[in-house]
Amino acid sequence: MNNDLRVIISGGGTGGHIFPAVSIANAIRELRPDAKILFVGALGRMEMQRVPAAGYEIKGLPICGFDRKNLFKNIVVLFKIWKSQQMAKKIIKDFQPQVAIGVGGYASGPTLNKAASMGIPCLIQEQNSYAGVTNKLLAKKAEKICVAYDGMERFFPADKIVKTGNPVRQSLLETTASREDAVRSFGLDPNKKTILLVGGSLGARTINESVMQHLDLVRQSDVQFVWQTGKYYHDQIMEQLEKEGKPDNLIVTDFISDMGAAYKAADLAISRAGASSISEFCLIGKPVILVPSPNVAEDHQTKNAMALVNVNAALYVKDSEAPAQLLALAVETVNDHARLESLKENILKLALPDSAAIIAKEVIRLASNGD
Repeated sequence: MNNDLRVIISGGGTGGHIFPAVSIANAIRELRPDAKILFVGALGRMEMQRVPAAGYEIKGLPICGFDRKNLFKNIVVLFKIWKSQQMAKKIIKDFQPQVAIGVGGYASGPTLNKAASMGIPCLIQEQNSYAGVTNKLLAKKAEKICVAYDGMERFFPADKIVKTGNPVRQSLLETTASREDAVRSFGLDPNKKTILLVGGSLGARTINESVMQHLDLVRQSDVQFVWQTGKYYHDQIMEQLEKEGKPDNLIVTDFISDMGAAYKAADLAISRAGASSISEFCLIGKPVILVPSPNVAEDHQTKNAMALVNVNAALYVKDSEAPAQLLALAVETVNDHARLESLKENILKLALPDSAAIIAKEVIRLASNGD
């Protein structure tokens, strides 16, 4: 038996797929420092920068999604899928992994399909409460399916499911700063309530509009706001704020590099309902108002949000109603001590710690079974 542990991890497209993938890789390395890990992503997507920045090698496939508006363009897409499968086969042959992991996203389709057809055991990690198309198709070929929510046997064979939770960025859990120090790091007053607004690295138009339409409410409240606009919207928002006057209690930034400090500073967060974000809020016990993005497959963010709302672990505002309702609800909630405590208590009950380590152990077990 070859003692080398060789693992392929495939997928990406968004931070929600990439952060868990890197966390799993780190956990494998912790258990097996000798492990050789290769990522396979989609060319031109976020993983091609983020994975090397985390210290791992990545190969890119020319894969992309189908164009539902222009069917003619899908001739090119079909060629790219075929080409990606040929490339995936060569990558697997050259690297010779004992196990392949798929985290969702375009690249995991051809990579895990080829790995399974070559007799390599496969594990898939489904972050959402509503399974993605790629993972549903791969489930038949996977040996293990790691999930974060109950009831996933609607999508996957029950005997393959392991409830592990979603791995999160370790840096969030390792923040040692006190709330007071975290608040001061944003130039704010530790004696005042603080609301954090995040819409992901690119931003969320609706969350941004909810602030811009209620600058007077921001100004008049005795609350502080830390607002991550996202890179895409930042310049336009700063121009508008220059015209209308930026409230002193509003800190505006395009990107927050230290999310651990931002979460520690916040008494209440406002966020989209991506699976990774939700897992982070559960682990740190952060009261949150979720505004699910309507622009995702199968409206899975609403399903993620409702899994929390139904057990009083989060509040929810529909995307179309957010510009009118979100800010007023946030100010009211952050000033309601009993409600914040109740939300914190209930969301902590949903936390599944050590997810990355549990998945890493499953991966190592599969690799040794395959030898």
